[in-house]
Amino acid sequence: MSETKQLADAAASRDPAVGLRAVRALRDLADRLEALQVRSAREQGWSWQEIAACLGVTRQAVHKKHAATGRFRSKED
Repeated sequence: MSETKQLADAAASRDPAVGLRAVRALRDLADRLEALQVRSAREQGWSWQEIAACLGVTRQAVHKKHAATGRFRSKED
């Protein structure tokens, strides 16, 4: 069974300690995946607005979260 599947199963646990740890691990995984995809999108020339629309957040929110690291610099920043 994959680690992600195990985490998803654990998140449904009736034991709150197990479930909450799994939720945190899934959130961390989602954050890492988001950062990877945002980086990829920016490298391919996507605007912050396009990325924000896909993520269902504002341009300002995605820019603040990901541009603050200094990894993304463009005319739009």
